[in-house]
Amino acid sequence: MNHSTTYQRRRGEIAHYFDRTAAQAWARLTSDAPVSRIRETVRAGRERMRGSLLGWLPQDLRGSRILDAGCGTGATAIELARRGAEVVAIDLAGQLVDVARDRHGQDQGAGRITFLAGDMTDPALGAFDHVVAMDSLIHYRTEDAVGVLAGWSRQVSGSMLVTFAPATPLLRAMHAAGRLFPRSDRAPAIVPVATQRLREAVARNPDLQPWAMTDQVHVASGFYTSRAYRLERNT
Repeated sequence: MNHSTTYQRRRGEIAHYFDRTAAQAWARLTSDAPVSRIRETVRAGRERMRGSLLGWLPQDLRGSRILDAGCGTGATAIELARRGAEVVAIDLAGQLVDVARDRHGQDQGAGRITFLAGDMTDPALGAFDHVVAMDSLIHYRTEDAVGVLAGWSRQVSGSMLVTFAPATPLLRAMHAAGRLFPRSDRAPAIVPVATQRLREAVARNPDLQPWAMTDQVHVASGFYTSRAYRLERNT
């Protein structure tokens, strides 16, 4: 898949941050370990968002092959596997993938997961019934993110469940305040996306013509704000 220069540059920044700077912090955030009040709001928001995304999928996923794109420490992949899905869980950050693999090994109820460190847009990953991308596109420009969706559309037969940071005044203010915190507490800049602009970009892309944005859900929890969209093939 060919990507823009801005996408490739941002992908490198994300890999550097999560693999070299923040791996331990994210492992802690996604565990039951005590965290700061700010991180508690992020943890709670991410749990609510994960529940919303999983709620768009059947409880019985036996026979389904699902891509967890940007799997992080593996919570979504493990839940999908518990429902019977064959899961490919991939992330740019190898250290996070190692954490995910270890946690999966400790979970007696989880099923089959293939963990990979690499590019979530690699066509060699194969065909899928669904793709789940929770907070893995939030650092990219709208055009670049839609390009990723277009690439997945050639591999996915069912639905694409993705999240973006909504372009709200509150989120912009929170990101401005976030610059006051130590750099170790900050990920690469999040790019707020307006729903209308996203819809228009999806509608313009030829590869996404067979797809419709059918649902959305908004989650706001302290310093975590995200909006999920479900894209499904038109029947």
